[in-house]
Amino acid sequence: MNKKIILSCLNSATASDWQNWRWQLKNRFTKTEKISRLFAKDFSSPSINKLLSIYPLAVTPYYLSLIQENSASDPVAAQCLPDAREITLYQNYHDDPLQEETYMPVTGVIHRYPDRCLVLVTESCVTHCRHCNRKRFWRRPENISLKMRMKNIVHYLERSPQIREVIISGGDPLIYDDEQLEYILRSLKNIPHVEILRVGSRMPATLPMRITKNLCRMLKGYRPLWFNTQFNTPAEITPDATRACNLLQEAGIPVSSQSVLLKGVNDAEEELRSLFYGLQKISVRPYYLFHCEPVKGCGHFRTSITAGLKIMESIQKNCSGLALPQYTADLPGKTGKIPLMGLSPALNREMKKHQYFFDNFT
Repeated sequence: MNKKIILSCLNSATASDWQNWRWQLKNRFTKTEKISRLFAKDFSSPSINKLLSIYPLAVTPYYLSLIQENSASDPVAAQCLPDAREITLYQNYHDDPLQEETYMPVTGVIHRYPDRCLVLVTESCVTHCRHCNRKRFWRRPENISLKMRMKNIVHYLERSPQIREVIISGGDPLIYDDEQLEYILRSLKNIPHVEILRVGSRMPATLPMRITKNLCRMLKGYRPLWFNTQFNTPAEITPDATRACNLLQEAGIPVSSQSVLLKGVNDAEEELRSLFYGLQKISVRPYYLFHCEPVKGCGHFRTSITAGLKIMESIQKNCSGLALPQYTADLPGKTGKIPLMGLSPALNREMKKHQYFFDNFT
């Protein structure tokens, strides 16, 4: 989709506006009327209206522009446009299959591993990826201020000296402005036993304009800091995305991608190989390829383990190790991530305890 076409329906927007991340955020597509006009497709059916009352639409103009016109099976469209299958298939799946909220000792902290934890600093994202494993957040209001949230998080971490690494996630933490984000980083960095900070954000793929020189200058002051993002298709590796990742790297911040295996998006050998090679070319490490979890609203994106293994085993035969991520499943509770290729007998036994994660789909 040509960005000029999108700009034309956004009330006198300019090319300069396009490069402004705040403009992109303010002008997200959240209603189906403009989407329908852009793609000459009706997104106002009763089933879609019902779907959007449960899982709302939100997509940046930039990310929408990556969709190829007149493509019925576009990998970007599949990730951001509503699909009735979200509420018609696999409704026996859970909102929180990883039991994250069971391991939430205080609001905003998920503590599943002894030496590290994940902090949820927001429930909001700039784009609602339809495969999101936290879709349960989309209609949850932010009923606690950032200051109070951080007070609870810091208090818990100060009483947990075994935690040396903190992953800052959400939602997407980069939805905050630089000053708020620095407040988060500074609050965590001031805890003596916290050695490593990690930021998880999809914005290099969905809103690369958010990665500015000022942001990177600020982030540099909190090294060692690692940046994990998510690219799922070569179509997302654009010049804008490349620039965003390069700015982070030039600030001394390593960038890794935690991709998700998604049916109809990247479940083909050539598509995944192109993704991994494309990431390697922009110096982004292909870190994980996650098997899509049985999250309610995401079942139509799931492949079988057998299909995933077949693709990855073929790629592994002629793919550079630097471009090869670990194909992994994240299991509930403290079990956590397990590699799916070359499973040991012990891991096979562990998988059988969570058979639901692998067999409960066609």
